[in-house]
Amino acid sequence: MTDTISTTFPGPTVPGPGEAGATPRPRPAAQQPDWPDRPVLRAVTEELAALPGLVLAEECDRLTDRLAAVARGEAVLLQGGDCAETFDGVTEEHVRGIFGTLAEMRALIAEGARLPVVQVGRIAGQYAKPRSSPWETRNGETLPAYRGDLVNGLAFTSRSRTPDAGRLRLGYRVSATTLNLLRALAARRDGEFWTSHEALVLEYERALTRETPSGVYDLSAHLVWVGERTRQPDGAHLDFVAGIRNPVAVKLGPTTTADEALTMVDQLDPDRTPGRLTFISRMGADAVRDRLPELVSKVEASGARVVWMCDPMHGNTFVMPSGYKTRDLDRVMDEVRGFFEVHAGLGTHPGGLHVEMTGEPVTECLGGTPPVTPDDVPIRYETACDPRLNRRQSLDLARVLAELYTEQPPCRR
Repeated sequence: MTDTISTTFPGPTVPGPGEAGATPRPRPAAQQPDWPDRPVLRAVTEELAALPGLVLAEECDRLTDRLAAVARGEAVLLQGGDCAETFDGVTEEHVRGIFGTLAEMRALIAEGARLPVVQVGRIAGQYAKPRSSPWETRNGETLPAYRGDLVNGLAFTSRSRTPDAGRLRLGYRVSATTLNLLRALAARRDGEFWTSHEALVLEYERALTRETPSGVYDLSAHLVWVGERTRQPDGAHLDFVAGIRNPVAVKLGPTTTADEALTMVDQLDPDRTPGRLTFISRMGADAVRDRLPELVSKVEASGARVVWMCDPMHGNTFVMPSGYKTRDLDRVMDEVRGFFEVHAGLGTHPGGLHVEMTGEPVTECLGGTPPVTPDDVPIRYETACDPRLNRRQSLDLARVLAELYTEQPPCRR
């Protein structure tokens, strides 16, 4: 894991599980913005702390119940949406496209799995991204890297790339607007739709954390996850999600050890509550069959009842000779098949899929029907960060997933 900008944060305002009465202590926080105007940051976070949460605590509890069914092998989890949402990109057409494509994927998967599918969007808050380097150089000029619209702008200018705490306020407003549309769409279909994003910018997440009669919740989304670059055992990100009652997730890359996974189970799910913790494996097609079995077998042997998901996108990213970052759908599908092979061999439940996708006909990933070729990639390469599957590619992947569930031995725990 690569640390770029790193700062320290105090421990949770309300002690997390197993920390009753503990004295908060500073913890290192990787991938945090270098805010140039701390008084403005303080004013904005105080303003956000006084506003209503974006979601309700009881909604988070209901999602935990739905995820408990996934952990028991009685349901499947589908999580998808933009790699990085942009404020300007949140149009009604775009939101409807993601919602509709996920609904189509859900229907295909449910038919193959013969199980209900829990639908969670990477939406209404996925505005911040970790970066492998804090800087970007173009034509001899070096500026801060783009860290998502919650932090700075995509345009390669000094003004745009300077972190601006006022964007936290705008992120809240755009997320609220998106949620209003999503709730209307879900109500029209008489269904449920949950939101999620990476809990990366801790000032924003803490500002939207509320103490309720049933506990402490991060009300920026129903589910939040900690990424591969910020899951340090003694870091502020795991410490933060340990102190909230939302269902939470952690990304696990190919360097993750079984001991690290077990430590995270103890830290984040000490009571072994089904639905509380999801592990999202992002191994890559070459590593999933070798690296995942030990993690699954040892976590299962510990008595934890986590949800196991496959993120087949991040471990299969490469740069073409043309300079475009892309992914090949065949490699994505191969990692999904490997994920299922591991669970079939262990008799455990492959809980679902975590995918970066859109409902629009972008040409960011290779393959599909009809196939996107290397020459096609520049035609509609519109992502703000990593390449996404388009609608047809997403449905191709859902059909493969449906077939795999049809062939998968049943697992009930």
